[in-house]
This record gives sequence, C-alpha cells and structure tokens, in this order.
Amino acid sequence: MWNDMTQAYRRSWHPSCFLEIMAKFLNTSGANYYLEEIIRLAHDRLILVTPILKLNDRVRELLEEKHEQKIEVHIAYEKNDLLPEEVNWLRTVSSVHTSFCRNLHARCYLNEKFCIVSSLNLHELNDAKNNEVGVLVSADDDPELFQSLLTEADRIIRISDELRLSADKVRRLSEDNAPNEAEEQEGAGKLSTSRLARKLGLKTQELTDHLIHLGAIEISDGRKQITPLGRRLGGELRISARFGPYFLWPEALPLAKS
Repeated sequence: MWNDMTQAYRRSWHPSCFLEIMAKFLNTSGANYYLEEIIRLAHDRLILVTPILKLNDRVRELLEEKHEQKIEVHIAYEKNDLLPEEVNWLRTVSSVHTSFCRNLHARCYLNEKFCIVSSLNLHELNDAKNNEVGVLVSADDDPELFQSLLTEADRIIRISDELRLSADKVRRLSEDNAPNEAEEQEGAGKLSTSRLARKLGLKTQELTDHLIHLGAIEISDGRKQITPLGRRLGGELRISARFGPYFLWPEALPLAKS
C-alpha cells in the first residue's frame, strides 16, 4: 500500500521534490559554531544577511580580521542598532560594506564554501541564552542548493542601498529630543522626524533610515543633511536654540520611491 501511495505522489509531484538534499540540521550550539567558522574561514567573500545591524565584541574581532585580510564583507540589514562608537569603528574598516534593505527578515550567512540559514541573529553569536535552529549547506555536498542560496543573498545585496554609516564623533544629535510645539508651529502642517515617526507607528531611527533610503536625507561628515529631493518633498531644516538642528516634514510625506 505504501509503495502504491509513493508512486501516486511521484506521478503528481514535480521531480525536483525528490532531489536529495544534503543540508545539515543545527541546534543552538551548532548554529553558533558554524556561524563563527563561516566568518573566520572566509578567504574570498563573506555575506551576512541579518534584520538587525548590531555587533558584539566577538563579531567585531572577526570583522576586523577580515578587514586586515582584505576580504570583502557585505552586510544587509533593515534596522540599525549600532551605538555611536560602533558606527565610528565601522567607518575604519573599509572592507566591510553595509546595505539597508527594507522588509528584511531573513538570517543567512555565507562564504565561498558554506551557508547557514538560521534563527540566530548576527549580534547573538556566542550568546547561548536563546534556543536556535538552523541548517548548514555545503557548496561541495549540495552545489545546487548552495548556488540558490548564494543567488538569493546576492539579490538581497543588489536591491539594498549601500550606506556608509556615520556618526558625530563629538556628540550624537538625537531627534528624540524634538523641539517644542511652539517651534513646530513655524512649519504649518509639518512635524519633526520623531513626531512623524510616532504618528506612523515607527521608531525615530526606523523613519530616519527610511528617509536615507528614500534619498531625502544624506549623511555628510557625520551629520544628517536634507537633500534636494527632501526639499522637493516639503522637508525643511530648522535650528532650535535649545535642541540644535532638526527636520520638519509634511504630515502626508510620501514614503515610496517615485
């Protein structure tokens, strides 16, 4: 009976469903071990796809080694959780390229030989407090699957916008300290970045990252500047005696690329 069922399924399913897959299951310790090995042993290229851009000490050590070895590293992320000092450090490792990718939820790490698809975030490397799972794919054992993962990782990097992250080395200007309502009244119908973010249900940094991705804001010499596109969209740069520079945006600011 089982053979009859198997034959029936084989007649109705595509042959690719029966390809032998050589992926290796990883538990928490395995995911941590192989992620570190993928970074450490990369000798040609390294791609790190993670929703959150955040570094711990071990990841920084590994990335610095890649920089010293002149190995290109590409990191795609959606949310930037770097501290100012981490941003400044990242600017010194020119071999590490960071790219903003909207709606990124994948976690995929690969070099020229191995790839991990895992629940493990990059900054949680060597942090065993969470239960993680993943799969390891070898280019030698399963070249077709590995190539599919590499193609998708390359696509994510390609559609991402490369950002050279910057931070003010003296102080970090935070728009969470938004100007008061009296100051905002100078721009009728406009809101500061932090207040517009709250209205949209976003964090200030999330909206700021999106405005950079959109091309309405750029970072120059560690400071945020409004671009000609940002001005065409109705954005303004204002100076507050109390809080310093801040941006005003129309409440109905279009957030999609034209």
